[in-house]
Amino acid sequence: MTGPAGSPVQLRFGYGTNGFANHRLTDALAVLADLGYQGVALTLDHDHLDPFTPGLAARVAGVARRLAALGLGVVIETGARYLLDPWHKHAPTLLHDDPSRRVDFLRRAVAIGADLGAEAVSCWAGVRPPAVEPTVAWDRLVAGCAEVVAAADVAGVPLGFEPEPGMLVEDIAGWRRLHAALGAPAAFGITLDIGHCRCLEPQPVPACVASVAGHLVNVQIDDMRRGVHEHLEFGAGEIDFPPVLRALADAGYRGLVAVELPRHSHAAPTVAARSLSFLRAAAAAAADADPGAAGVAGAAGVGGVAGAAGAGTGARG
Repeated sequence: MTGPAGSPVQLRFGYGTNGFANHRLTDALAVLADLGYQGVALTLDHDHLDPFTPGLAARVAGVARRLAALGLGVVIETGARYLLDPWHKHAPTLLHDDPSRRVDFLRRAVAIGADLGAEAVSCWAGVRPPAVEPTVAWDRLVAGCAEVVAAADVAGVPLGFEPEPGMLVEDIAGWRRLHAALGAPAAFGITLDIGHCRCLEPQPVPACVASVAGHLVNVQIDDMRRGVHEHLEFGAGEIDFPPVLRALADAGYRGLVAVELPRHSHAAPTVAARSLSFLRAAAAAAADADPGAAGVAGAAGVGGVAGAAGAGTGARG
């Protein structure tokens, strides 16, 4: 399995810091590096690089040094639950009557991403408030995204817009509509959550990956069941992962493939270790299934753990 121009593609596994909510950020980064992860999906939040904290520049510089010292890549995630409003989850979004605080937050995320050398900044639409008509919500989303795209374009940081079940843009078709409404800007890519594809997309998961290959700037990975938006550990859902990893390699994707388990902080180190073993085994299975696909497991560091998760197709890693 090869990428563009026949070169082997090596998948790089990361882990989301929203699954380490009970750890200091510096400790979480150290644990993930020690486990063998190659990057982090860093959720900006009150306890993990608060974008509104005094002395932010010095804090960002410190995180940049820490990432470099540990050899970790980074993407910026913006899904903090109560960072902007202590009473209402994820509020305000770009769909609310006054989205200015969300726009400001996303601009800050882009600036932080640029300072950290982030591979992408990820965002989403939000749930439409009941009092807001669908057409009004859509117009607000397009206008807000246009502002953030302009900032990202200037900063040279790709945006990865994530379709999220239950939100105004919940699937790949919705992302395509939004991409077109914005004029198909180069800075506006897609964040693809592998679990979400199983949850609600009509196509098989590998076909979802292939369908957005040219726009893929960020990947979140987790297990899920059809019709149920619940992020599960690998092996607890319905996804067959080796074909998904093969599809990512075939797409020539070189960004992070970051585990997204935001409700598992209570056992973060154990879950992170289990997850990486599973992914390494799935990568080995994907490479074994295609003799030309040695690169799919190359950066995953398979070394001796290929059997740890039942070849990555059904057993928990």
